[in-house]
Amino acid sequence: MKLAVLVNEGPYQHQASDSAYQFVTAALRTGHEVMRVFFYHDGVNNGTRLTTPPQDDRHIQKRWSALAQEHNVDLVLCVAACQRRGLVDEGEAKRNSKDATNIAPGFRISGLGQLIEAGVEADRLVTFGD
Repeated sequence: MKLAVLVNEGPYQHQASDSAYQFVTAALRTGHEVMRVFFYHDGVNNGTRLTTPPQDDRHIQKRWSALAQEHNVDLVLCVAACQRRGLVDEGEAKRNSKDATNIAPGFRISGLGQLIEAGVEADRLVTFGD
């Protein structure tokens, strides 16, 4: 089965990101294809490379980055949600005259069209968070 996932909540204030990550890893382990994980609203905060949780806590962003690298999962951050929350990649930094970037490896910024495409192409779109 071809799956797409939508994550609407940030990494530490809600269980949505942990649940989505566990769902995606289980789906991949059982042979399903996960074509895209789209992070929307506060969910884009999962994609900042500046997250530094305590050493005895889980590092959600690193989990997502490793998953993307190991399984070639497309991790997309909504551009409008990123702009509102100060997340920028090289393209957005240049376009908005910012002097730094903060997107974690494996993530990319794009528009809502990526979510629509995932919903159309996937057999199921599974949503985590409000």
